[in-house]
Amino acid sequence: MYVKQISVFVENKKGRLAEITKLLAENDIDISALSIADTTDFGILRLIVNKPEEAQKALKENGFAVKETKVIAIGVEDKPGGLAVALKALDDAQIGIEYMYAFVGKNDNEALVILRVEEQQKAVEVLGGCGVRVLSSDQVYSL
Repeated sequence: MYVKQISVFVENKKGRLAEITKLLAENDIDISALSIADTTDFGILRLIVNKPEEAQKALKENGFAVKETKVIAIGVEDKPGGLAVALKALDDAQIGIEYMYAFVGKNDNEALVILRVEEQQKAVEVLGGCGVRVLSSDQVYSL
């Protein structure tokens, strides 16, 4: 039930994001979700793509430092309070969230969210137990 997230360490320099996205496009790799956190000198670009292994290979071959991390993708009701149900369940189970970001999904009544949590297996069980849909990697990569 985990999804492979690609983290790319990016020099905080004009044109670097364009270079990465062009490289992925040239390799027919589709970006479904992304998040970037930056400092003065560098940033960490987190990506969910349809072909994570190919993305890692292409990026590494072009000199980028890349790391794979397992994350959880969930679908929550796309209405006020939809995300609150999932976050309360994790809080009640004392599972900390390291970070999260939205996912560009194509589901009509769901908002899709990527989560990196402290205890992934426990989180999957807790979320499933309270009715939150945890997406498989195949479901995510096909969106």
